[in-house]
Amino acid sequence: MGSFAKWIGGGLGWAVGGPIGALLGFVIGSVVDGAGTQMKQLPGYTQRTTTGGYITSLLVLVAAVMKADGKVMRSELDFVKEFLKRNFGEQAAAESVVMLKDLLEQNIPLEDVCRQIESHMHYSARLQLLHFLYGIAGADTSITAEEEKVIAFIGVHLGIQPNDLNSIKAMFIRDTGYAYQILEIESTATDEEVKKAYRRMAMKYHPDKLATMGEEIQRAAHDKFSKVNEAYETIKKERNLN
Repeated sequence: MGSFAKWIGGGLGWAVGGPIGALLGFVIGSVVDGAGTQMKQLPGYTQRTTTGGYITSLLVLVAAVMKADGKVMRSELDFVKEFLKRNFGEQAAAESVVMLKDLLEQNIPLEDVCRQIESHMHYSARLQLLHFLYGIAGADTSITAEEEKVIAFIGVHLGIQPNDLNSIKAMFIRDTGYAYQILEIESTATDEEVKKAYRRMAMKYHPDKLATMGEEIQRAAHDKFSKVNEAYETIKKERNLN
């Protein structure tokens, strides 16, 4: 597991402890043992969220969402693999899917996992986690009620504000007025309020907010940012705004 070993070599930070560390213990242990390294000697064992810590956190949450409807779809596994392949390379993707399959067989203490993530990961990074989860849940063409319920639970316990939770949800579940929900405003908002909301959301979801997560996560954040732009363009077209 060369790529995953590289992540550990760079440090998993706080993710090696608490409920996430317990869930990943077998996988991490096998890699560390293979490298002949003691966990306490790993570089990067800090409170900072590393790329490795971020990806392992994502995989644990993904496993919880995939288990929500009582069945794991091949399309969901393929979506996760393609996402990781696109951002981290083919080898890392293949290894992560193996790790995900192991997590799918475990009982995940979801509330405890969310609390650990909330206490160590900054808000913009947690927003991006939620965005990934909706994307993966919708990989099989629809998001089930069970999956939506689990993602909402995760959002609440990650400390995501209700307006942000609804905004990201609207990017994937397009009810009437979804564009306004993405910008966190009412359809009765004035044109000036629409413009101000767009500027606010563009700043909130800008990929630069995730610069400390590494280039891979920052690149993936462009999808969320583009959906804000898309929502704004939809409203502009409806209102004939310049």
